[in-house]
Amino acid sequence: MLSSNNRNSTASRRQFLQTSGAFALGFVGLHSLVGCRDFPAQAKERFGPLIADPEGIMDLPEKFSYKIVSRMGDLMDDGFYVPGAADGMATFAGPTGETIVIRNHEINPDADPGMGPFGSENALFDRIDSDLLYDAGIDGNPALGGTTTFIYDTASQQLVSQYLSLAGTLRNCAGGPTPWNTWITCEEITTLAGGGYAKDHGYVFQVPASVSPSIARPIPIRAMGRFNHEAVAVDPATNIIYQTEDTGDSLIYRFIPKDPKNLPDGGRLQALQIIEHPSLDTRNWDSQTVLVGTQFDIGWIDLDDVGSPLDDLRIRGFDQGAAMFARGEGMWYGNDSIYFACTNGGSAKCGQIWRLDPSRNRLELFIEPNDPGLIENADNLTVTPWGDLIVCEDGSAEQFLVGVTPEGELYKFARNAVSNSELAGSTFSPDGTTLFVNIQHDGLTLAITGPWT
Repeated sequence: MLSSNNRNSTASRRQFLQTSGAFALGFVGLHSLVGCRDFPAQAKERFGPLIADPEGIMDLPEKFSYKIVSRMGDLMDDGFYVPGAADGMATFAGPTGETIVIRNHEINPDADPGMGPFGSENALFDRIDSDLLYDAGIDGNPALGGTTTFIYDTASQQLVSQYLSLAGTLRNCAGGPTPWNTWITCEEITTLAGGGYAKDHGYVFQVPASVSPSIARPIPIRAMGRFNHEAVAVDPATNIIYQTEDTGDSLIYRFIPKDPKNLPDGGRLQALQIIEHPSLDTRNWDSQTVLVGTQFDIGWIDLDDVGSPLDDLRIRGFDQGAAMFARGEGMWYGNDSIYFACTNGGSAKCGQIWRLDPSRNRLELFIEPNDPGLIENADNLTVTPWGDLIVCEDGSAEQFLVGVTPEGELYKFARNAVSNSELAGSTFSPDGTTLFVNIQHDGLTLAITGPWT
């Protein structure tokens, strides 16, 4: 499954940990670094080697297969087009056994109108109710991001329907599902009104999971902050919402809502602090400040002026003592933990994955391979039904779906065979049978099935 130059992944990780010469800052319970990261070789062959796809779309292990669910430009059931730049996704159980999938579209301000739901030259723009469009723009330049929802029958592996479900936002990158059956979608941009757009951007919005075609009312959840949002994860025990930020000097946030069922009603926004080391730079760029396996006690700093017209929320938070991270991206709740990826973390800037235990306010650097052959620029991620992670790469060359076991061992599960486009939005159906994923720049959404267990 791993390419020939990657077959010693366990050894390379072990060598890194033993020879880095680094020290662990203020750890509460540092694991036995070699012992807990020393795995049998078969961990790398969880599903077997990748088999070349004769169609040239996605290489998968033997007995696994994929189906193209939809393509950019497909005509949807509501008369709009499937937009491009599909990114984060989540699934929800439908009322009669179907799977509801909500899909983000990371469309930039300067994108060709053909990337959006209204078609070439926005020909269908006049068909949408203006009350259902967050930002109609200036001079016929509507914001083209948002979300679509598709309904999928996993028993027959057939697409049932798809429709536009949020419109008029920008650069909807990732997000996260909530226990109250909605998807929180995040704008990864901080564009202000003027210069082509009528409203400020940099907010999160909520989209209900529904089998009935409908466009959500575009209400920005301002109390969750205005910044370069990436992803969220909700702790179901407390309904606290955790957030990542995609900048090189980002923070990790959490939002304590007044009423989870009414997020626009407000709440308290906080930033993560490592208690023994205020304003700690966790990126490990210049030196190995934090070792893999290090665990920290964490606290949370209240933030003010969260509308941040100067886009300086992270700077003010760091000055108050919040920890700095290297481009927080994918985030997901599972295994009683919140996992999040820092895409450019580590000395090789190949990425880190962190594990946060919300019940104990404990943070651990879970993996940091510093080897692009193992994982390169981890982005979206999800927790599988059996407890592994499936991580989407957004690197510079070949792009893989990389599995990570609960012990931290890595394996390659799938390879993008059609292009070097990033993979995005990995998420499992509620029944655990189907993994959905996007090949972003090629405008493809796939459903993958096989002998998962």
